[in-house]
Amino acid sequence: MTFAGSLPGRPRGGAIGGAATARTVCVLAPNPSPMTLDGTNTWIVSEPDSDLAVVIDPGPLDESHLTAVIAEAEKAGKRVALTLLTHGHPDHAEGASRFAELTRTPVRALDPALRLGDEGLEAGDVITEGGTEIRVVPTPGHTSDSLCFHIPADGAVLTGDTVLGRGTTMVAHPDGRLGEYLDSLRRLRSLTVDDGVSTVLPGHGPVLNDARGAIEYYLAHRANRLAQVETAVEAGHRTAPDIVAHVYADVDRTLWPAAELSVRAQLDYLSEHGLI
Repeated sequence: MTFAGSLPGRPRGGAIGGAATARTVCVLAPNPSPMTLDGTNTWIVSEPDSDLAVVIDPGPLDESHLTAVIAEAEKAGKRVALTLLTHGHPDHAEGASRFAELTRTPVRALDPALRLGDEGLEAGDVITEGGTEIRVVPTPGHTSDSLCFHIPADGAVLTGDTVLGRGTTMVAHPDGRLGEYLDSLRRLRSLTVDDGVSTVLPGHGPVLNDARGAIEYYLAHRANRLAQVETAVEAGHRTAPDIVAHVYADVDRTLWPAAELSVRAQLDYLSEHGLI
């Protein structure tokens, strides 16, 4: 879900998919598009010597992809023990129910409507299935139910759509809110400063080897876009579509509907802070 060009953060070259860190493997879903980049990254997380694995974001309801994820885990001698969701957008979560049937696993998510089983996910939760410590980090903004997953042993954070491997993400107004998104980016930046996180494992696009650089770029980009929207309003551009045409003129028009959601979130933010 992106509408910008290349992203700082030292994107890792080569094919997307395969081993990313000592404890993570990416299986790329076959759903490429301007919004999903190369496709959805489904993540398998496990200790190298464990026979259990956690799968994060099974992706779209595509039987070939879901079975490919299971086959990748089994190839490494692992059984999927748990499914986690970063958020409920279909390109990440639509396949979760079927994947749960195939693996006989519960699905844990922040949104109760997405859960299969008795447990959800909340801030501060620590997942240990598969032997790897996975810390739940609340990161609302892209959507209200967005979560990231911190893997301390790898110095990595799995970001869903909060930070992408290429381009920048939208704030999915009205569910997504810009103020919350900025707070979430600052929360992620603190992980890079205080907790040794150096690697971003995104929901779309390549792995980023400079997590702090990527997040600081996102913060600067959001500040710049917000200033552009404020200036556009002052110049007489009043409607969201008009502002998109003015501010996002250099962006592929197929992405303007996503840009309009972000503009509406920016307008709300400016209004709430008395800036327009």
